[in-house]
Amino acid sequence: MTQDLLVSQLTFTLPLLWAAAETLGGFFGQMGHVLAFGMAAFGSAVGIGMAGQAAAGAWAKEARAGRNLSFAYIILVGMPISQTFYAMIVMGQMAGVVDDAQLFPVHTGLLLGIGIATGLGEMLSAWMQGLIGVAGIRALADGEGKGLAFIIIAMGIAETVGILTMVFLLGMIPAA
Repeated sequence: MTQDLLVSQLTFTLPLLWAAAETLGGFFGQMGHVLAFGMAAFGSAVGIGMAGQAAAGAWAKEARAGRNLSFAYIILVGMPISQTFYAMIVMGQMAGVVDDAQLFPVHTGLLLGIGIATGLGEMLSAWMQGLIGVAGIRALADGEGKGLAFIIIAMGIAETVGILTMVFLLGMIPAA
């Protein structure tokens, strides 16, 4: 009797567990592309915010000295936005898999991993780019505008991390 009861409970419970696993898998798979964008946007916002504060301080210093305000700071402030675009590209490719009823259930863990890796790579790239921008703005303000090309190159190196993150993680997304 107890064996029949166990088989009966398993017969009832296993399909419910399978459905719950599919639902949770779908949740985590969809969360992957949301995390990619959200984390990248966070990094861009932090990088832009830090560089923007440094630019405002440098402009105040230039205004007090009676000099023209430097437009070069705008370039350095805006550079960290690109990582959000890179994450949007990855997110768009992931959406094709999310919409595919046959591919999606098989690759939910992969999509979550790609989303987290994309988010972290883009977030940290933008954040570090913003820190380089802060130092660059201070250097330009103190050095009377000299060295802009070197600062852009340094920020470009941080940008390269974001580009490589996008390229290699795009290559991991299953073809829809």
